[in-house]
Amino acid sequence: MTWVWKLPTPLIPLHWRGSLSVGCLIPPTKHEFPQAPKNHFTFAPAFTIIYSMIRLADHWKDFAVLCTGDGYKLERWGQALLLRPDPQVIWAAQRDLFSYPGLSAVYHRSEKGGGGWEFRTPLPESWTVGYGELTFKVKPMGFKHTGLFPEQAVNWERTGAIIRAAVQKGRTPKVLNLFAYTGGATVAMAKAGASVVHVDAAKGMVERAGENARLSGIGSGIRYIVDDCKKFVLRELRRGNRYDGIVMDPPSYGRGPNGEMWKIEEEIYPFVKLCAELLSDEPLFFLINSYTTGLQPTVLENILALALGGRKGTYEAYEVGLPTGEGIALPCGAGGMYYV
Repeated sequence: MTWVWKLPTPLIPLHWRGSLSVGCLIPPTKHEFPQAPKNHFTFAPAFTIIYSMIRLADHWKDFAVLCTGDGYKLERWGQALLLRPDPQVIWAAQRDLFSYPGLSAVYHRSEKGGGGWEFRTPLPESWTVGYGELTFKVKPMGFKHTGLFPEQAVNWERTGAIIRAAVQKGRTPKVLNLFAYTGGATVAMAKAGASVVHVDAAKGMVERAGENARLSGIGSGIRYIVDDCKKFVLRELRRGNRYDGIVMDPPSYGRGPNGEMWKIEEEIYPFVKLCAELLSDEPLFFLINSYTTGLQPTVLENILALALGGRKGTYEAYEVGLPTGEGIALPCGAGGMYYV
């Protein structure tokens, strides 16, 4: 048995999980791979190899995944312990999660769709959690959500570092955040020094984004738009507006405020290609995040590479995830990023 590894160029620092077997890298022979590029190698393992590449949001203080199993994850949000379903958790629980001491609330799915919260202990209607200089409002919501995706701290830090570097050079990066939800990325980028346009079709989520910005001490620099993202992008193109960075977190399926349909498998590539026209002459980054099952990280990287027409820069793909109290990584989605 042989494994063929493509070594990325350049190598990007990642969190590596798992272990690597004893073995060696062997350059391919012309007989084995007549057209093999120079950065391809055949790996000859001495025994089974287990590995994964994932970027972990492991700097949280007010949030943690305590344990997982049987389709659920037990999380600490500030002082509250919430037990929520997670379709990725197909392994067995190492303990009874439903009897965990101090459990605050459990979200139960309904066989008819949706579900609801069972509150075990009194909880405030909402409370806040902090991440560095950022503060976010969270609360138990419909469809198991809390109003924040903590694994996205990986991308907040990456885009924030790029923005801060540009600010130090005298630029005020203009960034567009599409399908922007409650504004985790918006707040992080604005705090780093960017001028952000925040677009989402749900008015309530846009209002929450404004509240998160105020909680984080941001009084200006964010423009909030309640609109269908595609319609907004088309208008921006007609207006001649351009952006130094674009972030999008498209849903698998959704409807705009006027019933506009969105199916990610059909819409994502043409939409990214359309958005690429909004990039400035000196762009900083283009980030796609996805939670769609089956949409692998490399798919996002390929979409960016093709839609951006070979712009010079770095293209990469990765999983995003969270560390757990069991010492394993909980996968939480995929990212594809272009940056200069």
